[in-house]
Amino acid sequence: MERFGLKLHPQKTRRIEFGRLARSNRKARGEGKPETFDFLGFTHVCAQRRSDGRFTVRRLTIAKRQRNKLKEIRDWLKKNRCIPVAGQGRYIGSVIRGAIQYFGVPGNSGALHAFPTEICKSWLRALRRRSQEPAKLTWDRFKRIVSAWVPSIRLVQPYPNERLHV
Repeated sequence: MERFGLKLHPQKTRRIEFGRLARSNRKARGEGKPETFDFLGFTHVCAQRRSDGRFTVRRLTIAKRQRNKLKEIRDWLKKNRCIPVAGQGRYIGSVIRGAIQYFGVPGNSGALHAFPTEICKSWLRALRRRSQEPAKLTWDRFKRIVSAWVPSIRLVQPYPNERLHV
């Protein structure tokens, strides 16, 4: 690394016990659960498969990043409230499609379903603020808008054993 002038950041770099033996080793020492780490937008967690109880790495969306993205979208909706519904729908659909493509990994369905739900709640709030009438946009009318612009949630990336043919 020195050859290329690269250094490890002391606050961002640490050694942790992680892997299939981490849970049993920490339990034997009387310590808690194995530590987690954040990498490439995911929090990596030591977990066990339900099917056979063997070790697996669970990847969850980093909560702080998801909160920040939701705040960014809410701010965008406030600033662009006057844009037609189709324009807003195109933007929101593209954001959700991107999230599905990147974060659609096995084991992350909770965060994957929560993201568009929160975006749609904010979008409904923003659309209702466009009118002087209290409940001009009903939930049934909004569901038709959502079905036209918001893609359905699905896991895009396969399980590692399927992807790597193990």
